[in-house]
Amino acid sequence: MRFADIGQQLRAYRLESGLRAEEIAARLGVSRAALYRYEKGEVIKLDTIRRLAELLKISPLSLLGIGIDYFSRPLAFQERLRQIEEEADQILLFGSGVCFQVASEAYEAALTEAWTESAEAAPDLLQGRAQAEQALSVIAIRRKLYQQRRPSIIAILSEGALRRLLEEGVAPGLALSERSRTRCRAAAIAEVENIANLMEAVPIGLQIGLKEGPEPVGSFMVLRGRERAHVVTSPFPPDSGPAVGAGVATITAADEAVGLHQRVAEAAWRDALKGVAAANRVRALIRAVPPAEAA
Repeated sequence: MRFADIGQQLRAYRLESGLRAEEIAARLGVSRAALYRYEKGEVIKLDTIRRLAELLKISPLSLLGIGIDYFSRPLAFQERLRQIEEEADQILLFGSGVCFQVASEAYEAALTEAWTESAEAAPDLLQGRAQAEQALSVIAIRRKLYQQRRPSIIAILSEGALRRLLEEGVAPGLALSERSRTRCRAAAIAEVENIANLMEAVPIGLQIGLKEGPEPVGSFMVLRGRERAHVVTSPFPPDSGPAVGAGVATITAADEAVGLHQRVAEAAWRDALKGVAAANRVRALIRAVPPAEAA
């Protein structure tokens, strides 16, 4: 067994459960420090894995990294995604409107402002603030991780998703003040311009194509590491925040799932606009934004 992998799975599923670490430790009959050591990769007995699985209401196989991971809490999903990105050498993104790893500073700043303001309006203020801080921390770690490791990225962005981003701005599902909403719309324009610049420049290790037409039914990621690959699908938009509505994200390392998603993405890449042609098309989308919103 790879105890480090089990520890990572345990942390993600602990966040998914909504239980505090001290609650799980107490029910398990161990100290909170011992639970944290398990999460850091300390040797753990099979019986303890079984009991943890019962507490977290999952299959023991899920803690062992076998089968499909399911997440209904965006924060737990983002934590598990961060763990997989730590070992990914190649990232293939299909159908989104943003390539988060290379998003602009304006996009990240708008995200921070939107999530922070939304947390202040949460029914449980302390919980809202804690969730926003955790989510922003995971985001910062993922961005820093990309800067350090520089995995190769192929992103097939959706014209429909970019158009929606321009129309609605960053974090459209959150109730924000007019001032913050204006900044989120301005940040969306800056981010789409950033995408056009990256398409034109084609930095080493980064390729961005544009899928024309309507937005795809769903987006996904294929992340390949030295030992295995994962397919990630999620109904949670990357800018939706930690308190988004109901949905279930899935992560699997099954060969047939990886292969099928890889083939779909490869076919889309062949047909996608690239380089200057893609950049020109994206800038045309920006020019179509009403002047009042573009200001």
